[in-house]
Amino acid sequence: MGVITALKNQTKNRNRINVHLDGNYGFALDRAVAVNLKVGKEISNDEIEALKKLDKEERLYQRAQRLIERRPHAARELQNRFDRDKIPQDVQQAVIRRLRDRGLVNDHAFAEAWIENRQVFRPRSARALRIELRQKGVSNEIIEQHLADFDDEQAAYAAALKGARRYRSSDWESFRKKLSAYLLRRGFGHSIISSVVSRIWRETTDCEAESEDMK
Repeated sequence: MGVITALKNQTKNRNRINVHLDGNYGFALDRAVAVNLKVGKEISNDEIEALKKLDKEERLYQRAQRLIERRPHAARELQNRFDRDKIPQDVQQAVIRRLRDRGLVNDHAFAEAWIENRQVFRPRSARALRIELRQKGVSNEIIEQHLADFDDEQAAYAAALKGARRYRSSDWESFRKKLSAYLLRRGFGHSIISSVVSRIWRETTDCEAESEDMK
């Protein structure tokens, strides 16, 4: 129990408020949490603990926002980060709920954005995308919904177009081996790779290797 005798901005962080009780420093809060506090207000120990918990949630929420501003995050991905920092589960859950309520965390939107981004910048197979999304904590149900109409051959072709640029001066055998390895690293199967590599070779060189060599 105490009486608030001062509310002072921190020098190094103007969004943090130092709360003084009975003439002495008591604790610090985020400005958003301290907004309803006033000098002269009497405050109980339970109220102080509740404010400190809200402050932890606010600080974690702001941290999550910064992460999301850099790129979208799945809910489980954020929770894994919080777990590593030993953030209490009740604080984590409150923050994730708040992020979801504001539309900042949505695993369906995350999966869709992840797949679209990959296909534009780093095309890969449905199998590779499944692995990546699972690693991000997206559920199998959501993953399968967003990969239901995925075209592996089209994705392989898009990937091959990017990779083939570096092998333009190669002969057929070298081109086949290098581009096949490139596509294999992106999770594509051998049958699709064989077809796509032959197609890219024909389109980029205007010549056809012997059919047996392309198999």
